[in-house]
Amino acid sequence: MKLGLGLYRSLLNDANFRFARQAGATHIIAQLVDYVKGGDSPSLTQNYLDGWGATHNEGKLWTYDELLALRRQVESHGLTLAGIENFDPAHWYDVLLDGPKKAQQMEGLKATIRNIGRAGIPVMGYYFSLAGVWGWSSRPSGRGQAMSVEFNQETIDVHRPIPNGMVWNMAYDTEAPAGVVAPVSREEMWERLRFFLGELLPVAEESGVRLAAHPDDPPVAELRGTARLFYLPGEYERLLEVSDSPSNTFEFCMGTLQEMKESDIYAILDKYAAAGKIGYIHFRNVKGKVPHYREAFVDEGDIDMARALRILKKNNYDGVLIPDHTPEMSCKAPWHAGMAFALGYMKGAMQAIGVD
Repeated sequence: MKLGLGLYRSLLNDANFRFARQAGATHIIAQLVDYVKGGDSPSLTQNYLDGWGATHNEGKLWTYDELLALRRQVESHGLTLAGIENFDPAHWYDVLLDGPKKAQQMEGLKATIRNIGRAGIPVMGYYFSLAGVWGWSSRPSGRGQAMSVEFNQETIDVHRPIPNGMVWNMAYDTEAPAGVVAPVSREEMWERLRFFLGELLPVAEESGVRLAAHPDDPPVAELRGTARLFYLPGEYERLLEVSDSPSNTFEFCMGTLQEMKESDIYAILDKYAAAGKIGYIHFRNVKGKVPHYREAFVDEGDIDMARALRILKKNNYDGVLIPDHTPEMSCKAPWHAGMAFALGYMKGAMQAIGVD
């Protein structure tokens, strides 16, 4: 298995590639859209109820040249670009909404996957959701009063509708007419996912790219009037029933799966690591379950992370682990300090079980 770091668009620079290497990482998962505000040192202290602002690039697709340039920049620091995480909502909002530009945007996604494969990037992570990550707030609830994100269903209106011009908690059209997104049933969401995978998986296979699906966080059955696909372990596992393509895999977020009701994180991890269906892993710990949980330092949550690593080793998992989120530490660079702690823990634990 490989130690990686996820970086938002604003963090894709030489200084942070050096940071990743100094902390022991060998691989990078890159996000080409900034879902977290904060420039060079992003903070989780924003309120996740308010949205992340407008999407980038005004719908401009990622080109082969820019993807190749990013890969070469990453490699110049002795790192490997292991994957891209999350499409820009401006690229696929009508695929999610079943809107009039669905076919046109699907052709854009196909072109993107071809460019990713041609650039030698093996994985594309995605999250098929309308509401996206929403309802979190930030509190000093981590160990030592570290700032951490928390979901408490009693403090929010989970039925608050999504305004027109927004999906995935980001605005793709700031001039959209007044109104809200119509309710969407689970059956409709599954139908939209089947269309998406039916169109994109053949292109991904031809391009040598694995698509990796993130589970729903928060894992509730319905959020903001729209059904959630992957809010229980059994619902997440249904993804593989849609297609047996080798390019159909999980973006295995351990924290999100642990938050779910009725979850046995160790059994799920064992099953799909053995089956080779994990694209990459968000090695993230949490305390509590839906309807009330918070993110935790990697060593203080409800998951025995060393046990999880032993399961991965037993199954010869050869993919990437990234810390994903972590509580912020009390210093001038709270995000970097939190990530350095997580990476150090992960590297030490991997060495302790004999993973080079």
